[in-house]
Amino acid sequence: MPKVIKKGKIIYWISTGLFCAFLLLTGILYIRGPNFVDIYQHLGFPQYFRVELGIAKITGVLILLIPQIPSTFKEWAYVGLGIALISGAIAHFNNGDSAGYVINVLFFFSLLIISYVYWHKRNNEKINPPSLKFYN
Repeated sequence: MPKVIKKGKIIYWISTGLFCAFLLLTGILYIRGPNFVDIYQHLGFPQYFRVELGIAKITGVLILLIPQIPSTFKEWAYVGLGIALISGAIAHFNNGDSAGYVINVLFFFSLLIISYVYWHKRNNEKINPPSLKFYN
């Protein structure tokens, strides 16, 4: 009898797969692609940051996809990639780029959030917000 694939597992792999494919592609293009030289000049960033961010994206993808990597590293990869995406959206917005640039980045940020939530569900972990209880 075939195993039934749970809906949460499908959502996790679709969101993670799309997100990681995007990051892997942009990471490689940041390092090798001549088009991103102009974009980084337009945004006011130095060119070494483009290469550094490309390496960080590729490293983050590997951390998220390799199952043997400890959970703590995965948590930090999610955080770092989230900060990079939010910073990218802010940079495009502040430089007067069209809304499409910002929406594109925020779309992939939403995939990151979905991946993160379902990664926790997959590992039977609960995301507990900070307690608002005050102790006497």
